[in-house]
Parts: sequence; structure tokens; C-alpha cells
Amino acid sequence: MSEQRTPAWLRPTIDYGPLAVFFAAYVIDGLMAATAALIVATVLVLGLSLGIQRTVPKLPLITAGIVTVFGGLTLALNDPTFIKMKPTIVQAIFAVVLLGGLAFGRALLKPVLGMAMPWTITERGWRQLTFRWGVFFAAMAVLNEVVWRTQSTDFWVSFKVFGLLGLTIVFAMAQMPLMTREKVEEEAG
Repeated sequence: MSEQRTPAWLRPTIDYGPLAVFFAAYVIDGLMAATAALIVATVLVLGLSLGIQRTVPKLPLITAGIVTVFGGLTLALNDPTFIKMKPTIVQAIFAVVLLGGLAFGRALLKPVLGMAMPWTITERGWRQLTFRWGVFFAAMAVLNEVVWRTQSTDFWVSFKVFGLLGLTIVFAMAQMPLMTREKVEEEAG
């Protein structure tokens, strides 16, 4: 029996599908419809992951829990504050976990990203990368708070969909020199 391979489209669908659905629903019918669509899309992609991989990735599962709670509060109370706070909460949790792990001597980014990287990096590199991502997530949490509290909902939605994603991609690319510098050379033999 051959090992089942995960389709290449699955991970991007899990990571970005609900965000695309959120934006489309917002454009069509506003924030409350977008919030409901986000909850449904998040649950569906986790079901898709479970159906195809027979597992659900931890980070999307945590995010789904937060989406369901804060999205549910937004809908139940008809108050957009909760869905606007969701990115802050998610980013803050990631920051606390990564920086807290470092405080206890563990570079927790390694078990999350290590399997997905085409090469490995030194332990020092993992510590530096974990610290940088922890600080980045903390900054993103603060930035989301500033944006949703000072800007219009239209601006915040565009920032959430395009700004946070764009900043994350730029930040990830900016980490390539560190990862290249700390790359572990393969031993010949």
C-alpha cells in the first residue's frame, strides 16, 4: 500500500481560503455576513483537512477556535468589536507562545516550521528566528489594535486581508538571509 501524499493545494486552501471567503462576503454583504462566512469557511477547511489528511494542523485549529468564539460573539451581540479583535488575539497568542518558549529555553518555531523547510538551520538560528517572529507577532497585534480602533471598518477589512498578509510575506522574506547564514551544511558520506 502506498503512502497517501497531501495535495499541494490543501495547505494554501486551509491557510487562505477562509480569508478570501471573508473578503468576498464583506464586499457583497458587509461585516456580519463576512463574519458568518468566515466561521463556516474555517470549519469547512478543517473538515477538508481531516477528510484528506486524517489530521487537522494545530495552528489552524487554534485559529478556528478563536474565529468561532469571537465571530460567534460578533454575530450574537451584533457587535463588530469582537471580530476586529480576533487578529489581535491570534497574533498575541503566537507572540506569547514563541517568546514564552524562548524564556524557557525552547525555540518553538522549530517544530512548527522545521518539517516544512527544505533545509535545516542551527539551534542558534532557530532561537533568533523564533525571537524575530515572536516580536513580529507582538507588533502585528499592536498594529491591528491601532488600525481597528482608529480607522473605518472598510479600511480595517482591507488591512486585515491585504495588509497583515502582505506584511507577513515581506517579513518572512526578510528572514531568508538569517536562514541562509544559519543553514546546516549536509555532511558528505
